[in-house]
Amino acid sequence: MREDIQPYLEDDMQVKYEKEEAYLRAKKKVEKIVGFYWHLAFYVVINLVLVLFIYSKSGQPFWSFAVWSTPLFWGIGIGFHFLGVFGTDFLFGKDWEARKIEKYMNEERKNKRWE
Repeated sequence: MREDIQPYLEDDMQVKYEKEEAYLRAKKKVEKIVGFYWHLAFYVVINLVLVLFIYSKSGQPFWSFAVWSTPLFWGIGIGFHFLGVFGTDFLFGKDWEARKIEKYMNEERKNKRWE
């Protein structure tokens, strides 16, 4: 084995690579979140206009399926988009229980009930 050949990734280069990769993952996640919020904003604005337009032109009662069908089905799509961006662990994630326990322990410490 030749002595003058250096390893491809030194520790410093590996750290830089890992930081860059973490940055790219974080940037991609933020782009997904921004995309979801734009989708949600369009959903609200467009469906507000559609509901008012369909209600005024169709002669249907306000709470009829004809008026609310587009927001209903698009809302289902928004729900799936939400799950795709935030995942199923959004409310009760992996560390939710540990965070809650820590929160209540901190509250107890502040109230000095353990002393």
